[in-house]
Amino acid sequence: MDYPPADYPNPPEQPALPLAIVGEPEADLEPDEAGEGDELYEHHRIVADRGQEFLRLDKFLLNRLANASRTKIQDAIRVEAVQVNGRVTKSSYRVRPADVITITLPEPPRTGKVEPQEIALDIRYEDADLLIVNKPAGMVVHPAYGNWEGTLVNALAFHLANLPTGRNGEIRPGLVHRIDKDTSGLLVIGKTEWAMTHLSQQFFHHTIERSYLALAWGKFEEDAGTVRGHIGRSLRDRKVQAVYTGGEQGKHAITHYKVLQRYGPVTLLECRLETGRTHQIRAHMQHIGHPLFSDTTYGGDRIRQGQATGTYKSFVENCFILMPRQALHARSLGFVHPSTGERMYFEAELPEDFSAVLAKWEGWAATQ
Repeated sequence: MDYPPADYPNPPEQPALPLAIVGEPEADLEPDEAGEGDELYEHHRIVADRGQEFLRLDKFLLNRLANASRTKIQDAIRVEAVQVNGRVTKSSYRVRPADVITITLPEPPRTGKVEPQEIALDIRYEDADLLIVNKPAGMVVHPAYGNWEGTLVNALAFHLANLPTGRNGEIRPGLVHRIDKDTSGLLVIGKTEWAMTHLSQQFFHHTIERSYLALAWGKFEEDAGTVRGHIGRSLRDRKVQAVYTGGEQGKHAITHYKVLQRYGPVTLLECRLETGRTHQIRAHMQHIGHPLFSDTTYGGDRIRQGQATGTYKSFVENCFILMPRQALHARSLGFVHPSTGERMYFEAELPEDFSAVLAKWEGWAATQ
């Protein structure tokens, strides 16, 4: 069968958006902990006090934001990443009482040199502003402790003659989102600061269209559903993200899913992200009792449906060997082009290991 089915609706047309600045991943995350669609920037919303004296916008923000230099703030204003009462303005604007100021800033940048490496990239599209890469499972996105070489950023440093960079050697590898090391699929990379800021703002406003194919354990009674629950680091295991349904911790997260095919013990899903949190799909599916097939971090690497005996046990174990990573693939991306305003849409076919496992389960289901 085709994935997704031909009757699945196309992403809706959406308008172009205001701009923002891209940032960097959390410093204390291991490379394989960087989650699908994880936000690479920080956003602030400030309401001026009723007694606020008229003060230049850049000076006002300098007084209110910790660890933000005047240059950094002025750069954000220059690329239209700052709005006052919903409108782009200049550094010289005088902040008034009750003004609402929003600003998107880079998180603390990485410093040091990225070693360019000639690593083959599966590039699905490229122009002067951006490129679309189909990342294979097993490739880390950012260089970090234990993975200084062989990453997507190393490959980009070689492929792109002039990576978008900040001042004073700050590394800006062009990434506006990322997916897990062992998740395959599409990533969009900005080749200029303009493209990076425009794309990151689309991610912030959740208007990027992203769909994933996931093979999950268990039987789904409904054909579609939505998982809502804050996601944050587990208090018991820092490498695992937990779901906090009461909202007492973590960040707001919403995942929509649709059943594409039922194979008995496992189900093929299409997941669409309304938000982008670390391990969002993996954590949400585990939370509702359907961990992803072969996901060692969230309990999907053991038999969760059916009797763990005999030929069935051997069959599942062979599938684990065939696909020794979570069954998750970033299948599609849709966004507004930063320069042309055109709606862009890309899809990537399933990688060989995922296709092989599906074929195995299709064969098994046909005999039942």
